[in-house]
Amino acid sequence: MRNLPVRMAGWSARHPWQAIAGWLLFVVLCLGAGIAAGGNAATTEDFRIGEAGRAEAMAAEGGLGQKPLERVLITAGAGGFDRAEAESAARDVAGRMGKLAEVESVGEPVWSADGTAVRVDVTLRGPELDGKKHVGPLREQTAQAQAAHPGLRIEETGSPSISKGIGELRSDDLARTEMIAVPVTLLTLFVVFGSLALAVVPLVIALSSIAAAIGLSMLASHVFPDAGVGTNVILLIGMAVGVDYTLFYLKREREERARAGGRLSSEAIVHIAAATSGRTVLLSGIAVIVSSATMFLADDVIFSSTATGAITVTLVAVLSSMTVLPALLAKLGARSTRREKGAGRITSALLRLTGRRPAAVLSVAVLAMLALTAPLLGLNLTDMGRETHPREVPAMQTYDRLNQAFPELKAMHQVVVRAGGDRAGQVGAALRKLAQRAGADDRLAGTAELRTSADGRISVLELAVPHYVSTDEAKSSLQTLRRDYVPATVGVLSGVEVAVTGDVARYADYPEHQKQRLPLIIVALLLVTFGITLWAFRSVTLAVAGVFLNLLSVGASLGVLVLVFQNTWAQNLLDFVSTGSIGSRVPLFLLVILFGLSTDYQMFVISRIREAVQRGVPTRQAVLDGIGSSARVVTGAAFVMVTVFASFVGLHIIEMKQMGFVLAVAVVLDAVVIRIMILPALMLLLGERSWWPVRPGPRDRPDANTDRPLLEVR
Repeated sequence: MRNLPVRMAGWSARHPWQAIAGWLLFVVLCLGAGIAAGGNAATTEDFRIGEAGRAEAMAAEGGLGQKPLERVLITAGAGGFDRAEAESAARDVAGRMGKLAEVESVGEPVWSADGTAVRVDVTLRGPELDGKKHVGPLREQTAQAQAAHPGLRIEETGSPSISKGIGELRSDDLARTEMIAVPVTLLTLFVVFGSLALAVVPLVIALSSIAAAIGLSMLASHVFPDAGVGTNVILLIGMAVGVDYTLFYLKREREERARAGGRLSSEAIVHIAAATSGRTVLLSGIAVIVSSATMFLADDVIFSSTATGAITVTLVAVLSSMTVLPALLAKLGARSTRREKGAGRITSALLRLTGRRPAAVLSVAVLAMLALTAPLLGLNLTDMGRETHPREVPAMQTYDRLNQAFPELKAMHQVVVRAGGDRAGQVGAALRKLAQRAGADDRLAGTAELRTSADGRISVLELAVPHYVSTDEAKSSLQTLRRDYVPATVGVLSGVEVAVTGDVARYADYPEHQKQRLPLIIVALLLVTFGITLWAFRSVTLAVAGVFLNLLSVGASLGVLVLVFQNTWAQNLLDFVSTGSIGSRVPLFLLVILFGLSTDYQMFVISRIREAVQRGVPTRQAVLDGIGSSARVVTGAAFVMVTVFASFVGLHIIEMKQMGFVLAVAVVLDAVVIRIMILPALMLLLGERSWWPVRPGPRDRPDANTDRPLLEVR
């Protein structure tokens, strides 16, 4: 493993055209195989969580599971509201929808309580999640009905329409994000290298790695179903690590080329870069991959899909840095002769201050990070309900008008009971008693519908909730239903199984599930960080410090996230409407990704320090020299990451906006405060104890015992 980067880089440098052609073939094969196999999308069953998931499984067993449902709303147009015309339009809509192959059933027109609106409910065939694939013909018929009745407003909404609209908006947002991130990244790399050819290399490798990873993830989805987030994760992580790994390697190659002064061949220089930065990239990639794998512990299809995307793109990015990158460097040669610069003025000033007053810098920096962490104590985790979706989607605008006319449609509870077929009457009586109790609850709409499967084994009672799922009224009504109403009615029956699902239960159960899994994942991440740092540097001290620094970085980043998104002061600045909460997936995603990326930076910085110590330099001087020499590349890599992550802040989806923001903040804090201030201050205070139990010696050199000599004179 220690010599693997050198052996692979050596072969690529000796056979550059074969390596480049092989990489292109690999990318084409991965993408082609993925397209040929097709992706395997997650099904409704894959998303079931907690009690709500159990109830949905029971309902589906009796053929009473939720179906994709669209609602056509008819209200007053520019010329006012004509009831007779509205009735005619409703019949027209029902007739049009009933003829479509995609439609399973069409309900009778339903009038609003004030008589100013009428709706037609249309149930689609197939599973709930497939509705968005088949909603197009329904929307076409709605548009034709609108054209036939110009005096009215006829529009359509529902889960299929909203899902389709959100998907299209997300795709448009991501395309715009790429248009921003790619040129900014290229400009940043040009500033770092002073050479357009060298600036293009990281970008091309990152984009080709993303393409290969997308193909591989489509293959992997047949084992780990894609929840619809895989491509987003690959784009987000792929640009970041793909450019970073190439940047680390390129900068080291440039340093060695400048140091050699023309006395070494390109192949020899690539060998040296592989023995140092190449090994660091390999270890960093392993850290990101293993950290990402902890998301499988969440026992949730969304996070398993996220983990698959992150692991796949990181694996491909590491492979590219060990194969095609050395080949490209060998061919490019001394493309740019610009002298390598050390740390910038600000970084140098911070390092001088840290060198003179390490204890003071450490104390102030840690206290500042803890102050940023403080808002985390007020963290409010929720699953983002449908009402939080952006109103740029037309179906969401209709959704608002529908809920205004029919407030009882905002949410619902479903009580699902499984019992012997001969007990259907007994179960039905208990459920009717439950509905009677619920009818007196002012948090509920007072309407109920009871359905029973053909064999009498499964019964479902639906209770309308006139409140959005995120409101206190909706959540408290769920608690009362589960704690009081169900136990007092259906709960007294022996030999029956009962569970509550519905919009509110789905919303409530998911964050609770994440909170239960979070401690396990945190422990796994701490062990991973400790173990990989110990393996890389053989230092217990640095392994413990790595865990502490990662926790500090994550805590401060989440604190800033809470400060910004749970309050309203930044709404106009970042273009969002505060829900007073953080998406339940965001903290876990940040924990895993940031632990991997933080370990990534730590590997690179400490490797430079360790190399100096191996040459006999005292630890104090090695810390200042190592961080000074790596600061420019770390800040350059961080700027690229921040650019990529910050571009996601412009997305309309609130959870993705939160993810992009917190990752951008986290990278800034980690690269500047942690790696340039806290880490050096800590190592300066520890001195030689940083390497406990064994100080690195010459025999630990990463380029020892390679299979080819490194100093090959040109």
